[in-house]
Amino acid sequence: MIRKFFFTSIFILGWCSCSYSQEQDSLTVETTMTSTKNAFKLDLYDPLAPARSAFYSAILPGLGQAYNGSYWKIPLVYAGIGTSLYLVLQNDTEYQRYRDAYKRRLAGFQDDEFQNILENDGLINAQKQFRQNKEFAILATVAFYLFNIVDANVDAHLKQFDVSKDLTLKPNFEPNFMSGNIDYGLTLNFKLN
Repeated sequence: MIRKFFFTSIFILGWCSCSYSQEQDSLTVETTMTSTKNAFKLDLYDPLAPARSAFYSAILPGLGQAYNGSYWKIPLVYAGIGTSLYLVLQNDTEYQRYRDAYKRRLAGFQDDEFQNILENDGLINAQKQFRQNKEFAILATVAFYLFNIVDANVDAHLKQFDVSKDLTLKPNFEPNFMSGNIDYGLTLNFKLN
């Protein structure tokens, strides 16, 4: 058995060493060295960017949007916060007017600006209404401020979202031969690498 294995091994090794089917390639390939410094530009994921953006917006409204590069949102932030602050101040001024007139009437004075226009109940109702409007405007100011922070955070997260050619959404028109009409639809294609 060992003899048979030995002769078979010698025969196979001899056969492989005698094969001339593979010749040396006479063509040479010139290799050029390219710089990989500019070839690959990686956008590194910065996990603190959304938190930093939210922090900037908390410090100064609109600063997080500027950090994200969404400059067109800054006027919207200031319009929302500014309008609601204006409503707070305006309703507070009106509340103080009606409150002062009511206090003067309780003190016995008859020279307030609403003397022949409103009774005491009307002054009380106006005070309640303007105080309620002022409180709603304060809530709107806080809501716009918090929305500014959340928007900066979400925008920073979405800036890191990969939108590439591997994800496409196209309209799709196919003729329906049974009814003679055209079927309309949307085609969503995505490639998994």
